[in-house]
Amino acid sequence: MKNNKFLPILFASVAVNAVLAGLLLAPQVVKLRANRVTSNNQSSPAQTTAVGKDNLFDEINPVSGFEINASYGNLGPKMVAMGVIDADKFKEIYAKGSQPLTPDQEEILTKGSDQKINVTRENSYFLLNFFWALGLANKSPILEEGEMIKYGGKQGAGNFASTGGWTLGKTDAMSYYSKSSLVPLTKEQEDRVNSVAQNIYRPCCNNSTAFPDCNHGMALLGVLQLMASNGASESQMFEAAKYFNAFWFPGNYYDLALYFKNKEGKSFKDIDAKTLLSKDYSSASGWQAAKQWLVDKGLVQQPPKQGGGCGV
Repeated sequence: MKNNKFLPILFASVAVNAVLAGLLLAPQVVKLRANRVTSNNQSSPAQTTAVGKDNLFDEINPVSGFEINASYGNLGPKMVAMGVIDADKFKEIYAKGSQPLTPDQEEILTKGSDQKINVTRENSYFLLNFFWALGLANKSPILEEGEMIKYGGKQGAGNFASTGGWTLGKTDAMSYYSKSSLVPLTKEQEDRVNSVAQNIYRPCCNNSTAFPDCNHGMALLGVLQLMASNGASESQMFEAAKYFNAFWFPGNYYDLALYFKNKEGKSFKDIDAKTLLSKDYSSASGWQAAKQWLVDKGLVQQPPKQGGGCGV
């Protein structure tokens, strides 16, 4: 993998220490895994309190999920046909992880589906890789003109975790990079996606979705593009991103929900999505500041053990 040409490689332990110090993290190159950064959701026994009556996990990851006004359509078969998803590799990675695809998921992948997309605890991992492939392959000015190409042009863009880390295609990930209009967008829709993406951060780094250097950023970009193509407003896109992020980073958003509940008396559903997703809270440094506030107040609770890193 070409991950040492232009950016320093940060080993996991260094990345963790950087987050704990509230420092900016470098773009996520291939070997940097977000689960190493965000897994520090545990505290010492003296700082940890038992989860109270309010079930914050049900607030951030509702049992019924969160539905967006968009269906899968024929995206699965299109991505399989173009090769960005190798159906056999895709199925194998889930089987190896003891989470084999359900019949519905296999149908979404190979035949298409008119089902509305509803992210749940059960399918969040499936959707992470599904939308990762979409964000990677869908033609986008964000990929062709934005932060992804600032560190060595298109060739350099292949060094990030969201590109070099994609191993579920027929060939090299950059063969599919911004290659096909899987989700055609008008100029106004592209601008809306870019405007929203610039204001959505994720707890594994200090980069916005407009710099999708890891799988979570690339996948969320795909979600936003699909929503925009179906006429979603900016506020609807922010609200959806709030829950997709929470399903993909449940430990971090458990902390943030606890922070807002104790500091502002707000339930998760009542937190303004754009505020929550901003750099002040949803970036690595923003989440760490909120976590430190909880530690200082003796309000830390044990977050859920779910969620994953920046690999397939």
